[in-house]
Amino acid sequence: MHDIRAIRDNPAAYVAGWSSRGVAEADGLVARILELDRELRTAQTTGQEALARRNAASKLIGAAMAKKDMAEADRLKAEVEALKGDIAAAEELERSLKAELLGPQGLLAKQQNIAADDVPDGEDESANVEVSRWGEPRKTGPAKDHADLGEALGLLDFEAAARMSGARFAVLKGGLARLERAIGQFMLDVQTAEHGYLEVNPPYLVRDEAMFGTGQLPKFEEDLFRVGEHLLIPTAEVSLTNLVREQILPEEQLAEPMRLTALTPCFRAEAGSAGRDTRGLIRQHQFHKVELVSITRPEDSEAEHERMVRCAETVLERLGLPYRRVLLCKGDMGFSARKTFDLEVWLPSQGTYREISSCSNCGDFQARRMDARFKRAGEKKTEFVHTLNGSGLAVGRTLVAIMENYQEPDGAIRVPEALVPYMGGITRVG
Repeated sequence: MHDIRAIRDNPAAYVAGWSSRGVAEADGLVARILELDRELRTAQTTGQEALARRNAASKLIGAAMAKKDMAEADRLKAEVEALKGDIAAAEELERSLKAELLGPQGLLAKQQNIAADDVPDGEDESANVEVSRWGEPRKTGPAKDHADLGEALGLLDFEAAARMSGARFAVLKGGLARLERAIGQFMLDVQTAEHGYLEVNPPYLVRDEAMFGTGQLPKFEEDLFRVGEHLLIPTAEVSLTNLVREQILPEEQLAEPMRLTALTPCFRAEAGSAGRDTRGLIRQHQFHKVELVSITRPEDSEAEHERMVRCAETVLERLGLPYRRVLLCKGDMGFSARKTFDLEVWLPSQGTYREISSCSNCGDFQARRMDARFKRAGEKKTEFVHTLNGSGLAVGRTLVAIMENYQEPDGAIRVPEALVPYMGGITRVG
């Protein structure tokens, strides 16, 4: 969410900021926002003035009656009745304008975050900037697709999943199911024991307000699965970040950033991905992910962002998976992000890097939507916290990367050394 006062004070910055993120006619958008803001403030002023006049007239009625000036008392009563109508009309106009501008379905709620100054310009992924690489991509030996590998082993069954659930689901069996479980447990252990994240087991079903807080609603409702009055989480970012919604934290609680992690299933309709990665485990309606969330003071979020990315990179390095870090351009970032680094892992079958983690600093954008604040020691006023989120990592995509990078000539999958203890000493699947 955006601060209407900031838009009022510097509209040109928002025209430039939204234009750079692909918003068409951003100048007209900002003009409409300011017009609604002026109309809302006028309605509020009109209502307040009418209320003040009604209160003053009400007091004068008693004085007139005390003087037995019934004509004046009747005139004042008529004025009070008329002002009641004016107040009701002003209140109704204020409610309507507030909903149009500031409500959950309002104009401001639908506008994406403004990018940080050091985020590169660009309309799509072609303008993303590679920051670094780690590991040597596998370019020799077998390079079968993970789906072919899993089906040949009899441990990956898309047909059975389709019969019961439709497209974009999979059944994992035997050693492959155990390997996926091992990956998630390994990731959790690294993030909790080594990086100081607090493990959380959060709800998978949340209310609309929680989705609004992290930016999934109202714009991306078609990508969500609804179950009665609740929504299934597309990522544990929703549950973890909303732990501080409608809270005022003491500053000492944020002396070190609040770091939270969870291993949860994630549910995504993938409404806008028709024809993309239709085969295999890359783009599923249901998958597991280890999520990282940090809550910080404003001055700490940039350093925390770098730390979070390194926490995710550590997992890839421990698993021996070649990857690269990419700084996303303004046109390729997510709705709530102020700055995003993607980690892309090497997939031999495709001969390219594919996204496996996205780590974003959202600034105070989500905090404003969920009213998450903190109070500095000795200060009366509150400030909005900064929120960050990242994948540490997507379990299914990590399984894909391991299958393809650790495949052997006979079709078996070698287990990365770091995962052998989690596999009960098993070193090969298949």
